Amino acid sequence: MSGALKRYQVMAAIVGVLLVVLCLIGLPLHYGHLLHPDLFPEGGRANELGDWISATLGVAHGWLYMIFLFTAFDLARRARFEIGFTVVTLLSGTVPILSFWAERRATRRVREEWAEELEPAG
Repeated sequence: MSGALKRYQVMAAIVGVLLVVLCLIGLPLHYGHLLHPDLFPEGGRANELGDWISATLGVAHGWLYMIFLFTAFDLARRARFEIGFTVVTLLSGTVPILSFWAERRATRRVREEWAEELEPAG
């Protein structure tokens, strides 16, 4: 259980950070020229940075989200989460900042319900 929890925590953090950067920095810079052309001219440095972030982190997030899904599903199966809890945990990687909440929620639940198995032997 400890390994599954750690893998899930790492992937939730990675996916969460990438999604925040993508949605709160990359996409606004990428589409900024549509909202405020004087501040973010199309083809300007900010727009180019937004294009790069959107393309690079968009693809990275997509691939890493697949790994996140596998690690979250593995944890849900091992921890015997009910279907509703599992679905919320799986979908949380698609909403900026929500993945951090869902990771804390799942971690708290696993630590409460599987405390004996998580304790180090000795």
